[in-house]
Amino acid sequence: MGHLSETSAHWGSYLVEVSEDGSEVLGARPHADDPDAAPAIANVDGQRSSARVLRPSLRRGWLERGPGPDDRRGAPDEEYVEVDWEVALDLLAAELGRVRGEHGNHAIFGGSYGWASAGRLHHAQSQLHRFLNRIGGYTRSVNDYSRGASMVLLPHLIGAEATMQLRMRPVSWHHVAEHTDLLVTFGGVRRSNTWVVPGGHARHVGSGLARRAGASTRVVSLSAQRDDAFDGLGAEWVGVMPGTDTAVMLALIHVLVVEGLADDAFLERCTVGAEAVRRYVLGESDGVAKTPEWAESLSRTPASRIRSLAREMAAGRTLVNVVYSLQRGERGEQAVFAGLTLAAFLGQIGLPGGGFVHGFGSMGDYGVGVAGARLPTFPQGTNPVADHIPCARISDLLLHPDRPIPYDGGLLELPEIRLAYWAGGNPFHHHQDLRRLSRAFARLETLVVHETHWTATAKHADIVLPVASSLERDDLAAGAGDTRLRASPRAVPPPGEAREELWIYSRLGERLGVDVAEGLDTRGWLERIYEEWRAAPASPPAPPFEEFWRDGGVALPAAPYDDPVFTAFRADPEAHPLATPSGLIELFSATIDGFGLADVAGHAEWRAPAMWWGAAAGDELHLLCNQPSHRLHSQLDMGSASRSTKVAGREPIRLHPDDARSRGLAEGDLALVWTPQGSLLAGVVVTDALLPGVAQMHTGAWYDPSAPEIADCVNGNVNVLTRDVGTTTLTQGCSGAHVLVRVRRYDGPVPVVRAYDPPPLTRRGAS
Repeated sequence: MGHLSETSAHWGSYLVEVSEDGSEVLGARPHADDPDAAPAIANVDGQRSSARVLRPSLRRGWLERGPGPDDRRGAPDEEYVEVDWEVALDLLAAELGRVRGEHGNHAIFGGSYGWASAGRLHHAQSQLHRFLNRIGGYTRSVNDYSRGASMVLLPHLIGAEATMQLRMRPVSWHHVAEHTDLLVTFGGVRRSNTWVVPGGHARHVGSGLARRAGASTRVVSLSAQRDDAFDGLGAEWVGVMPGTDTAVMLALIHVLVVEGLADDAFLERCTVGAEAVRRYVLGESDGVAKTPEWAESLSRTPASRIRSLAREMAAGRTLVNVVYSLQRGERGEQAVFAGLTLAAFLGQIGLPGGGFVHGFGSMGDYGVGVAGARLPTFPQGTNPVADHIPCARISDLLLHPDRPIPYDGGLLELPEIRLAYWAGGNPFHHHQDLRRLSRAFARLETLVVHETHWTATAKHADIVLPVASSLERDDLAAGAGDTRLRASPRAVPPPGEAREELWIYSRLGERLGVDVAEGLDTRGWLERIYEEWRAAPASPPAPPFEEFWRDGGVALPAAPYDDPVFTAFRADPEAHPLATPSGLIELFSATIDGFGLADVAGHAEWRAPAMWWGAAAGDELHLLCNQPSHRLHSQLDMGSASRSTKVAGREPIRLHPDDARSRGLAEGDLALVWTPQGSLLAGVVVTDALLPGVAQMHTGAWYDPSAPEIADCVNGNVNVLTRDVGTTTLTQGCSGAHVLVRVRRYDGPVPVVRAYDPPPLTRRGAS
């Protein structure tokens, strides 16, 4: 018999079963009072996977030939040499010193996506950025892959503060249950997404709140997948071909205009640009009326249902939701632009339970209805280097530093990056066109990676440093809107020679003449950030640190908020203006129009992207690439929960019965999927939950290029298929949710999946 230890991850707080001697994690179980625990907790058996990085490791080519571009980075047979910590840290400190001295700190790219740990202290992004700031700064990335297009667009339309508040204080599920007659959600409301919150939640309440709201509110889900809205909502499914939601929204606005259902008084008082939108949807500005019939020809959504839905939306309190995934495609920000415009024409923005929300069904903290308390934070300091890129443009930065990137109305000049330092993220999960990404990493002189496991990113690195996982270090945990700040104690010791990142950066700092840890160890830092939080005027009553740690946590205030982001603005736009040039909601942005961009207008509009069913040639299918249900991104893909979703030992591809039949494919077959960017093997699932012509795969299968004669990835990583292009020249977000693919049955030799194998390893001094 062992014992139970509480831990926290981005997929929640749960219990791990630890062996009697305290050395090994045996399993995991949810808290008895967690109403909707995430299945990903079962992936803890990946903790001791053979893929763990156990010792500091140097790529032999880099060790023997020194820093420099190298096309061998990422080669499946590339050997790594395990060395002592002192050797690794001395070499890394010297290389950081060389790059800073010869090229300046802007030649260092601080790459991290921050999902490695839910802890308030051991947050990989914060730890890395603090260290790089202490040694003079770095070139950074801005925005994120989840909502990169929205983060650039929305400040032009509603202001920067309202954009932040739309994320933190939207209409809540409590408001929906009490006030909303009709929730119209573009992209559905996925239950699996409600399991994930940055920082994690003490208990999962999002899907339960949504289910209770669905009991009193009618839900219409417009999507290419029926199961984008989970069963508990009882939603009506209205099929929309991927990438065409904007056309449907414009047609809904057309009906409101021609039938006199638009709220002209609201448009006059609270918006600018409504007349330009009217002219556009009526076809007066471009000669094409955006009628329901026009939209049906693009979306396959029946014109009769579009017309009746517009009338239903105008007849009662309606909330328009646009999920994140809709803006992860070419021209993706247009769906957000059109959704806000549709809500404005209904005139219900700022009313209880009505208006516009961007994110229900995208993460678990959306709409939970609590005012999030300020949380303890690990100070990062200030970055003195101004250079930056949108995060989805990393390959452009490394491959073409001589080509400025058009972005948000200007041009970003790119520095030449010599060294990239990556911690807490796996770009071979979230980036597109992996062959291009490999070529980009090959141009670096040095790539440094902190990792728990031998991911594809680690296998491209020159210096790989083994780090402790969240189960192997003490921390504090809480997410936005959480009900409890939790102690997350170490469950087991780290394996091999893995170390906490605070320890690593402290020793590097000593070699570079900077004080990173300020004389504190992990326990000292936990106490410091907790006590600083406790002393802040806005913090709730909380005991001293030792008492907090002994008790396992402290309650956070959970008062429902009654003032969603637009409430005060709607009541008095002059007294509570938005931070836009007009102070109003800008349905036509003169600022965006003034940029003179060829691919973005001042108002929401439809232009066909390259990746949509209307451009499909021959037997191409429109593949949707969305988030997995049984893991977070690519984390612990070898774990039992993730493995339970595999088909034929690979990531599955879902096909409509008609599409499977026409290709001679059956449930459980192995399929070859390919595009001009690359190819993969996938297991076949046949389901009528998709529209014909649409296929679907989850992101996050570990990249496995070990059998290139068969496929670029034999484990089903969808990003070997996707195109590495920005959403538009305005937003430069990720467009990887959509790609046109060909699929056929694969009957050749079945390769062994090598994705979870470590690379060839030798100890220094061994033959």
